[in-house]
Amino acid sequence: MIKLFSYSLIAVCVVVLSAVMAVSFGAANISSGDVLSVIFNLFGGETHVSDIKQRIILELRFPRFILAFLTGAGLSLAGAVLQTVTRNPLADPYLFGIASGASFGAVLVIASIGGSAGWAAGQMSITTGAFIGAAFSVFIVLSLAGRGVQIERMLLAGVAASFMFSAGTSLVLYASDPEAAASLLFWTLGSFTRANWDNLFVPSVVIIGCLILFLGYSRALKAVLAGDETAKTLGVNVTRLRMGMLLLSSLLTATLVANTGGIGFVGLMIPHIVRRLLHRHQQYVLLACVMFGGVFMVWVDVLARSLVANNELPIGVITAAIGSVFFLFVLRKRSWIDS
Repeated sequence: MIKLFSYSLIAVCVVVLSAVMAVSFGAANISSGDVLSVIFNLFGGETHVSDIKQRIILELRFPRFILAFLTGAGLSLAGAVLQTVTRNPLADPYLFGIASGASFGAVLVIASIGGSAGWAAGQMSITTGAFIGAAFSVFIVLSLAGRGVQIERMLLAGVAASFMFSAGTSLVLYASDPEAAASLLFWTLGSFTRANWDNLFVPSVVIIGCLILFLGYSRALKAVLAGDETAKTLGVNVTRLRMGMLLLSSLLTATLVANTGGIGFVGLMIPHIVRRLLHRHQQYVLLACVMFGGVFMVWVDVLARSLVANNELPIGVITAAIGSVFFLFVLRKRSWIDS
């Protein structure tokens, strides 16, 4: 228990340190001391940081940090749950087709409504479209998985659905006017440039709500890992549980895709790493995925803003580059998959 408390304290310190350092990165020259000064000023302290720097920190970089953390946490959480209910260590929202379905639904809504709707209505429409696309992807995967939901076929069905929805997204981009297509293309590759305090509420509520539900069903999820028959003998309705977890993962992924675009492989990498680190404390995998995933995505965002001078790389490009290497590494180390 003492060791676990120590690990938790270290994790919190890493998150706080990452926040201060990540917010200091950017085109404008802002030091970590300036960031701390602005934070203390919010609690009644004094600061000598200029008004422009304060606005950059509070209105641009802090919302971006929070959105990046929420995205990493949510995708890691969804990946951990998908790997559990499918008993497949290669399952994640991207490879499972959920992210592609959400991206297709969101892009279709954006291309349809354009700028005709107000901000709130437009954001809700995009989120709804993303969720419908993600849920439809889950329906396709379960339909192709066969009777009894054959685990081996689910991943293959997810890959097929992912290609299908990616083709649909490309078709929508091709049919759009060049200016809109350029904007949508960057958005589908993942970006945190749209981060502001107004669009943080919905992702926060969805992620916290899903985390609470996942933790509430943690014993049932652990039983499913032992096999469907074992879980049924313990009184778990496996079909209902799997469907519910898939829909919650779809909602989680769709909400994030609607705000950040398509970002892949995070849900594959982080749960693997967390399970290897925790060893005997597997009951804390979900919470650890939230922390590790959030910090990982924050530093990926810093990397995206720092690699090219006066330019920003799409987040999805970096995660895909890292994730593909990790994917090959996992395939090579068969012991990871069998564990």
